[in-house]
Amino acid sequence: MGYPAAELARAAETAGSHPDAQTRQRARERFARWSAVLRRIAGGSVSVGSRQPVADLPFWATPQVVRGGFATGEAVAGGPLRPYEAELARRAGVPAQRDALFAYHLTEAGLAELSVLLESGAYRVETPEEAALLTVAWLLRAGDETAAVGLVDELRPHAHRLRFTPAPDDAPAYGPEVVWRETAGAARERLARRKPNGRVAAMQEALTVWNPFADQLLELWLETARDGQVGARTPAGWSDRAAALVERYHRLAAAHPHCGKHRRPKENLAILRAATEEAVAGRPLSPRARGLLQHAVDSMVRRRGRPGSPEHAALRERQSADAAGPMLHTLARVVVNRLAVFPPGCGIRSVEAVTGPITPEEAAWSGVPAGARIAEPIRRVVRRALAGTVAELIAAGVVPSAEVLARLVPQIAATATAASYPDEALRSLTAATYRAFRNRRSLLLTNLEHQVRLDELPWVRAVAGHRSALAGTHASATSALRRLGELALDGFPATLLPNPLVRELVALDREAGGRLPWVEELATDSSRGPSRRSTPPRPGSPATCWPTASTRATTTSTTRRCRERTTYGVRRAGARPPLPASTRSAPSGRAPGRAGTGWRRTA
Repeated sequence: MGYPAAELARAAETAGSHPDAQTRQRARERFARWSAVLRRIAGGSVSVGSRQPVADLPFWATPQVVRGGFATGEAVAGGPLRPYEAELARRAGVPAQRDALFAYHLTEAGLAELSVLLESGAYRVETPEEAALLTVAWLLRAGDETAAVGLVDELRPHAHRLRFTPAPDDAPAYGPEVVWRETAGAARERLARRKPNGRVAAMQEALTVWNPFADQLLELWLETARDGQVGARTPAGWSDRAAALVERYHRLAAAHPHCGKHRRPKENLAILRAATEEAVAGRPLSPRARGLLQHAVDSMVRRRGRPGSPEHAALRERQSADAAGPMLHTLARVVVNRLAVFPPGCGIRSVEAVTGPITPEEAAWSGVPAGARIAEPIRRVVRRALAGTVAELIAAGVVPSAEVLARLVPQIAATATAASYPDEALRSLTAATYRAFRNRRSLLLTNLEHQVRLDELPWVRAVAGHRSALAGTHASATSALRRLGELALDGFPATLLPNPLVRELVALDREAGGRLPWVEELATDSSRGPSRRSTPPRPGSPATCWPTASTRATTTSTTRRCRERTTYGVRRAGARPPLPASTRSAPSGRAPGRAGTGWRRTA
């Protein structure tokens, strides 16, 4: 319980002490999830290390998983009714409950709606369970009533809790090769959370408010100078002008709280302001205050020139231009408004269409000058939602690592995996199920158990008999496998491919009919099993324990040997074969077989 308890404590501390309200809210949500984890583990309704962690959910249901692979006891496809479910219940005249909606979808009217949705492809599968009833509709349309009835019987016990229909969606139909790192909706949410930068706001106040005010105070005291001695005389009307500046200072300080330069007593502005307040109050300056005032005036004139001089005017003009640029959070508001017209569930084809200069209409409501350019930090967020081929995204810098590439590959592998189904509607549904399944978070497993696999889902099993080896299916999968292997090796050389990417390559290899020896990196710290002990366990002690140092070392060396024998990518046609063992050696100081090491030819 150490790790969950530590995460619970961290969430509690953040929820109670963080200055940002949204961060505190997210921390409270994390606290609730970790509380559920600990409470249900203690109550026995959640099992740690099992592939069926929640006692009252089937193993194929997608559990809500928090950091570390711990299940909270809730289902991702559960929770309150979604808006589209509530609208359907109202339109169908049934109670706003999931079991009632499940029963409605099995009626003639409900199946007709599912068939229309299936044919149009205008739906968005966010969790694998949402494809279940669409699969039932397809099976009935295909005449496979036995499989449809069997699937309904397996789903019915969980119909009161799980969501088995997808949300309607009118996303544009991109080609199968087009992928994106983030959706337009995710980019919009990220930009909407951007807040004003306090340091930038302080800089703008210093340049546009306090520097000009300091110039006015400097001009005021230069009027009193005689032979370079400040305060030697008092011109007519000087006291009134000084009182007006003191009054203006208090108004500015109340209206512009970001910059604290004017409050620091050693700053020239603070020295001039304090001397002015003393003069307005009719109190003579002390020798120390007079010396500070003289030093401040001399240093300001020596550094920037007298106010109104050409060099001083040029400096202030440059500073005003620097401060005139819009702040990032105001630019983000404009881009958020532009992204609102794009479907939230997919990427965008053109970054320039979203990050062009500010139009006069946008300037009218945002306060940003017309023609202003969108800053690079905002463009970088939008670029993450760029839709294109993997090669295009790598070239654009959107895919900086093999881990990011692994998150994009399922969008391509889904199309290749679903290509073996002859019906177009079923291919689209299977591809959507594949993509949603790859978003499933991994559980913390022990005893070398494996995660739930796609072909273990009941609705995927139900249509497995309708697959056929179509002409070109193997060739398409082989082409995708080679292309992705080349992209991984060319884009991220000398990098151990992450397990998610290896799993996608395995799926493509299976569709291509290959038998390459793929091996994932073994997570030795989660392999809980019997360890070698010199003495038998004490009576009443558990039969298993965490691996000892010796078993971990043995497993690690086994993993290293597996890496040496593993094909992590597809060798390009015409590539140079590996060097014979007699003509290669490990670089000095590096052990052979380590990831990231290169081999050099020896004489």
